[in-house]
Amino acid sequence: MNPDRVTVTAHALHVPDPIGGFAATAAGDLFSSVAPEPACGPDQAHTVLGRKGLLFKEDATRLALCAVHRAFALPPGKLTEPLPGAEHTAVVVSSNVGNARTVRDIVAEMRAGSAHDVSPLNGPSASSNVIASTLAIRYGFTGPNLMVCSGATSGLDAVRLGALLLRGERARRVVVVGVEPDDEVARGLAALRPAAPGTTLPVPLRAAAACVVLELGGSGPLLGDVRRHTRPDDIAEALEPPALRLTAPGAPGAGGGIDLTAHLGEVYGALGVVQLAVAAAWLGSGQPSGPGGALITCGDGEDGYASVRLDPAVVPALAGGG
Repeated sequence: MNPDRVTVTAHALHVPDPIGGFAATAAGDLFSSVAPEPACGPDQAHTVLGRKGLLFKEDATRLALCAVHRAFALPPGKLTEPLPGAEHTAVVVSSNVGNARTVRDIVAEMRAGSAHDVSPLNGPSASSNVIASTLAIRYGFTGPNLMVCSGATSGLDAVRLGALLLRGERARRVVVVGVEPDDEVARGLAALRPAAPGTTLPVPLRAAAACVVLELGGSGPLLGDVRRHTRPDDIAEALEPPALRLTAPGAPGAGGGIDLTAHLGEVYGALGVVQLAVAAAWLGSGQPSGPGGALITCGDGEDGYASVRLDPAVVPALAGGG
């Protein structure tokens, strides 16, 4: 194994509520491999995380915490000590509308009265970095802590930054999370986005969180370089066609790829991480035939497109094998 190659060593998907008719689709088969158990909504996050420390936490923060908890296969409840290796772990979170409701509420309270009317417990949630910082505090991660809010490519932008932190020796492990809520403020903002090609209305926003853990030289699927594109049909497939193609919403000429948004709903800044978690689970399930990996694309005509290749893990040859 090349120690400089970034690998996906753990992953989890946390999407509340059952999806009607979803399991009967190709996308449903993919999701069943990464999220075999139902996911709780943010109001029931205490069943995964324990009740302590959730007061005044926003929906997006609660969903992100659940995704990380599941990625590390932790038992229900709050940890009593930091995770092993936490002091060398960075956090990168992608969310475009995660704390918009709190910002709206605080502004409304100040306009109606004064800053004294804002609860001190609610103030920290007005920071755009609140999700990433909450993850770091709860699990003891002391590495770099970043929040990405770059539009439709935000999920893969966060993955790219995570890989840079590893290669730049700023961290030994990076927890990358993509998350969006579906509260009324988030839905209103998402509805302002242009409709995907071939559609007349925006796809409704859906609450979702995904987590992937990146390390150098691990035993998981191999992560390629994240690349940016002006158009989805500019994306090269590298040397061999992928066995799995996850496409950007409504991308023309998708070539038989699977658009998870068409089945799951709009997850906006979480999409790139959701796709990567699904692809990693699929590659680890023994489903692919042949060496082809997965090609992941997210973005739109306004923000541009990003893509990344995920290839199967390399199995070391047995010593003395003939």
